[in-house]
Amino acid sequence: MKIVADQNMALARELFDQFGEIQLLPGREIDRHSVRDAQILLVRSVTQVNADLLEGSEIEFVGSATAGTDHIDLDYLAKNNIHFAHAAGCNANAVVQYVLSSLCYLCPNWQNKTVGILGCGNVGGRLYQYFKKLGVSTLVCDPFLSKSSVPDLCSFDELLQADILSLHTPLTTEGAHPTYHLFDRQTLEQLNPNAVLINAARGGVIDNRALLRHLQADGDLQVVLDVWETEPNIDTHLLELVALATPHIAGYSEQGKTNGSTMLLDSLVERYKLQLQRPVERYIDTSLTQLQLRCEDINQAVLASYDIREDDKRLRQAVNRSGASVPEVFDQLRKNYPQRKEFSHFRISRNHPNVRELSILGFATD
Repeated sequence: MKIVADQNMALARELFDQFGEIQLLPGREIDRHSVRDAQILLVRSVTQVNADLLEGSEIEFVGSATAGTDHIDLDYLAKNNIHFAHAAGCNANAVVQYVLSSLCYLCPNWQNKTVGILGCGNVGGRLYQYFKKLGVSTLVCDPFLSKSSVPDLCSFDELLQADILSLHTPLTTEGAHPTYHLFDRQTLEQLNPNAVLINAARGGVIDNRALLRHLQADGDLQVVLDVWETEPNIDTHLLELVALATPHIAGYSEQGKTNGSTMLLDSLVERYKLQLQRPVERYIDTSLTQLQLRCEDINQAVLASYDIREDDKRLRQAVNRSGASVPEVFDQLRKNYPQRKEFSHFRISRNHPNVRELSILGFATD
């Protein structure tokens, strides 16, 4: 069989070339011509999978190594008997790490604030559980859940009163609770002064033009954007005004990307009843790094494992570099993203003053 895969998929060749010919392409360059004679298509979020791409092709299995599916026309796949698999929850720990790194830098006393979480799925749900175990006052807004499952469930208006808002909802335009431009001008004006707003979900959940105008008029709101409307051609004026800016890499830990690929591998093996010719374990790094820095508190330990300021710096410097187009910069930063380990890859001393809290977050202990 022939497999077409996004070249940014972790271990794409190592895991999938045992099943047939594999062609790796930049995700935005996967087109009708490249998939015409392929049976398997493996993508990430930048490839729009729909009738325009697949009509007339031999594709019978589509896999997305991502948690989200808004780039996939699921109705088209179902109507054409094309099997679909994705990697729900593959990078949840990485996004949690991203959110916490943001807070440890922008709001060092975050444990004494009220955190609002929009969307309590794989990422939001995990973040909620961590905050509850840490004793952080937390509100959750998710219209698809009930208080019996989430005691801290609240209305959207109540959520807006939180000191910190972290968005983890899919992008939807239809149904009873659409999320497209949920944070528009009126919503942004309801946020608390000096609030922290983090979007590591989908760019269109926040009206970026409204956000730009809001920040131009009121600089008190601290915004962290990992996802943007019209990416990769992001608004450079908005980039200048947000507190932290990154190129859609919140879930880009080494483990998160590997999880996405291995979850698709499992789905492919199950679908076609295939036999693995080589063990997956040979490609996965399970080593631990001893945290030997002087991490006096939880903030320093989190930032020692992953410092979001480095990603922010790389994006701003690359955008400002003469001769580089914004879309090229954005995609290149994602393609060449440096190795990043999750909390579970770091070992801390049992004598650390915050060993309980760090263990809750997933740090290993000696």
